[in-house]
Amino acid sequence: MKSHSLHKLLGFTVSIVISLTAVAVGARDITPEQYQAAVDEAFEKYKDVDEGNNADYIPILTKTPGDLFGVVIATRDGKLYIAGEDKYEFSIQSVSKPFTASLIMARNGPRELREKIGVEPTGLPFNSRLAIELYDSRSQNPLVNAGAIAAVSLLEAESEEERWNLVHRNISDYAGRELSVIEEVYKSEYENVWGNRAIANLLKNYGRLYSDPEEALRVYTRQCSIGINTRDLAIMGATLANEGVNPFTSKKLLDREDVPELLAIMATAGFYDESGEWMYSAGLPAKTGVGGGIVAVVPGKFAIATFSAPLNEAGNSVRGMRAIRHIAGTLGVGLYGPNTEE
Repeated sequence: MKSHSLHKLLGFTVSIVISLTAVAVGARDITPEQYQAAVDEAFEKYKDVDEGNNADYIPILTKTPGDLFGVVIATRDGKLYIAGEDKYEFSIQSVSKPFTASLIMARNGPRELREKIGVEPTGLPFNSRLAIELYDSRSQNPLVNAGAIAAVSLLEAESEEERWNLVHRNISDYAGRELSVIEEVYKSEYENVWGNRAIANLLKNYGRLYSDPEEALRVYTRQCSIGINTRDLAIMGATLANEGVNPFTSKKLLDREDVPELLAIMATAGFYDESGEWMYSAGLPAKTGVGGGIVAVVPGKFAIATFSAPLNEAGNSVRGMRAIRHIAGTLGVGLYGPNTEE
């Protein structure tokens, strides 16, 4: 894709996030009672929805209890509002991707992320190999598998252990606590990683992978296997809502001026190939994962995180999508205002 088209899209998506920020900052003050009521209402409204199926291409994910459901709001001033399950640890999977992208931005600058990985949505499934052949940037953006594997490889490290420690420390810092890998998930995923191995080798062939392919693949798979709960995920999102500073630990993880660019990528590519529908109906930059987690960010205000394992055909949590969309409409923080569709 020609560079002027890329510049145009990036400018457009950043303007979306600027608009979102203006909507969020200009929204009426939300009281603690209103936050808790919105979380409780979303949980009660969707807890009995019996649609979707657990991801099965990673065998261990089929064992996640399908009845578990959690909804958490974390605000930029360090308050939590919780309904349902907030302690159960599930694998973070693709929800990890924007946070490793932020690490590239923090260490190397946003220009390197844009030039060596890309920022365009693919319009294709998150694990597409075809996208690598169709687009000149190959990796395309850091929220699809190709771009996420490339992001891990782009970190300057002297060893695989150092590369992993950088990724692990960053995600733990976003969550505000030390997180651990769910080894069963890692083993199950790495033993069935043939598609991602093909992606890593294709990227290497095109000069868009920056370390040994198998090393990048192992670190990326471990990243996706990190255990996290709904509370952790909300805090991670609240760090972005708080301009890159974790509101619970006060640790700065991303420069304030770089947060809108990261949110722009989440707005255009955070919901796999359902991202357009998500922005149309919910109007919030977000990231979803096949482990059942979703985090959505209301810039300058708060984050909403949900967990529920059953997914729709696009790979997004059925209950989670509906709960976040409902909260965005109830609190009036989405770009398009209240959503009336159910």
